[in-house]
Amino acid sequence: MDEKTGIQANSRLYPTRRTRPGQAERREFEYRRHGTVSIAAAMDVATGQVLAERIERNDSATFIAFLRGLNRLTNPALRLHLIMDNGSSHTSRATRAWLAAHPRITVTHTPKHASWLNMVEQWFGVLTRRPTRRLLRRGDFTSREDLEAQITAFTIRHNRTARPYQWRYDADADHARHHQTAPAEYTQAAWSSPTLTKATTSNRQRTCEALHN
Repeated sequence: MDEKTGIQANSRLYPTRRTRPGQAERREFEYRRHGTVSIAAAMDVATGQVLAERIERNDSATFIAFLRGLNRLTNPALRLHLIMDNGSSHTSRATRAWLAAHPRITVTHTPKHASWLNMVEQWFGVLTRRPTRRLLRRGDFTSREDLEAQITAFTIRHNRTARPYQWRYDADADHARHHQTAPAEYTQAAWSSPTLTKATTSNRQRTCEALHN
């Protein structure tokens, strides 16, 4: 689970001209701003379905309210294991106290700078920039309410056909891609060291094992 804040509700000054034979799509570059919307979202990794709702503030009170909703909407016989980052609203004294009072909910915090380990980020990517959808990047929104309504409709459509995300990490393949794209002098200095390579791989493997356990 995580928050996506500051989503801009922008409308193009002139309508987009869609593609047609012999002509590429033409999209107006000037736009009007109508404010921003923030959302909180949680993904069920067993189904790929997402619960998302608009939030007015990204603070402890708002986060606890979202947790209450999760607690209420899930089967009380089940245990809930939440994966989240170390944001201040996730680690505040009020949040820790609420979690301590609800022992069926356990939490694993992802390491700093490792948001890619949080599966809901995959859904944020689909919402934003997946070529076949990318609602936020290609959307046109006349108001904050219009943006919220389109995100809600998008979430409902997503959940109708949702499937679990298949997430894998291959350290050797990641290092190979780095060798292909990084400057030669940086590659030799930073990645040719067996000690550094082994330490980096071990750290990431330990992180993945901690999440799976």
